[in-house]
Formats: sequence, C-alpha cells, structure tokens
Amino acid sequence: MKLILASTSPFRKAILDKLGIDFEIMSPETDETALDNETPQQLVERLSIAKAKAVADKNENTLVVGSDQVSVIDGEIIGKPHTHENAVKQLQNASGKTVTFYTGLCLYNSSTNKYHSEVVPFNVVFRTLTEQQIESYLRKEEPYNCAGSFKSEALGIVLFDKLEGEDPNTLMGLPLIRLVKMLEKENFTIL
Repeated sequence: MKLILASTSPFRKAILDKLGIDFEIMSPETDETALDNETPQQLVERLSIAKAKAVADKNENTLVVGSDQVSVIDGEIIGKPHTHENAVKQLQNASGKTVTFYTGLCLYNSSTNKYHSEVVPFNVVFRTLTEQQIESYLRKEEPYNCAGSFKSEALGIVLFDKLEGEDPNTLMGLPLIRLVKMLEKENFTIL
C-alpha cells in the first residue's frame, strides 16, 4: 500500500523521513477551528482523524497519516505567537512551569475505511527565565511560527529543565514510536 502524510509541515516530513520509507505528501485542507467545550485532547484527536480521512477519501489503497498538535499551559491552549511581542508573553508565561504538548495521531486505511488513533502527551519543564534570556533567545532563533515560541530541536533546548515523554519526535509533531506500531497493525513493516 502507498503511504501518504496528510500534512504540509516540513517538521512532520523531516520526522517521517527518518524511517527511510517512501511516502507522498498531501495537504489535508481541514478546518482546524476548535469546537465549543472541546478539550485539547479531543481537539487534536478529532483533527488528526479529519486530516487523514480528508486525504484518504481522495486516494485508493493508501494508508494516510494524520497528525495535529497543541501546547497547553495552565489549562489554556497556546498557539503560534507570530510576533515578537506575543512570543515574549508566551515565554514569560511558560517560565518555571510545565507545558504539555498533546499530539493527535491517526493512521487511516482508505481500503477499509478503518483507522487507528491516539493522543500522545509530552511535557516540557521550563527553567525560570530572565527577561534578558527570553529576548536573547527570541532574537537568535525567531521561533514565531512555532507553538509555545520555541524550537526544541535547536537553541530552544537551553530554555528547559527537562523533557518528559516516550518519544522526542512527539514534541516536534509526529510520534514515530506509536506510528510504527500502527503501521505494523496494517501489515506495513519498516524493517
């Protein structure tokens, strides 16, 4: 079966490339607006399934990987900052706290219309940050298109006391350990 990643994220593509398998990329063109009273976990699971299904509906005999991620601090979803000022506020708010990333993952079989889905958590424990550290980090890395205002795979690592989770790929948007298990359930072997 053909494998398709239902995402235009360069980060997810780079993560899936680690497996050394052939896959295609398609934009899922899915509305990502949260529903009223939807928890972060419900949101990412619903969106990962919707993204995978949107692409699966257009392709026969495929396995489609859908994924969505949110970061949460003090019970509130943190989005991408887009501006320096918003990034400063996000990092000030994260200073000394734990930020939880919830990543929804879905593997959709277009031949059977059945899917596997999970929500995988990952915690980032922030150091207590000074204003100077925040400014210096943001000026060097400019992570304005990253949820939480940091890039853990780069200089952002200096902002943390520790990372807690089973798979560091989860933090970057695609839990490979769980995905490999889902692929194996569909008789798609990596090795």
